[in-house]
Amino acid sequence: MEDEPEGYRVPLRTSLTRPILLGGVPRAFAILNATIGAAIGFGLQQPLIGLPLWAIAQGAAAWAASRDPWFLDTWPRHLAKPSFLDA
Repeated sequence: MEDEPEGYRVPLRTSLTRPILLGGVPRAFAILNATIGAAIGFGLQQPLIGLPLWAIAQGAAAWAASRDPWFLDTWPRHLAKPSFLDA
């Protein structure tokens, strides 16, 4: 480490490397989820279906984002790869 010039390493804030979260989930998913919930709740006039559907999807996505903030990017790639180590 002593052979590196002054200022070669700087601290990196995690806010610069993590996705923007809205309500604990990635922003694009939160907007899509709220739009679908509002369309069912207000557009189809079924608030007893739209509100619980929104809450369940938001909670599941928040749980997944707490484990991996990039789950929306990595999940489709995970499903596309064949599994070689099935038991």
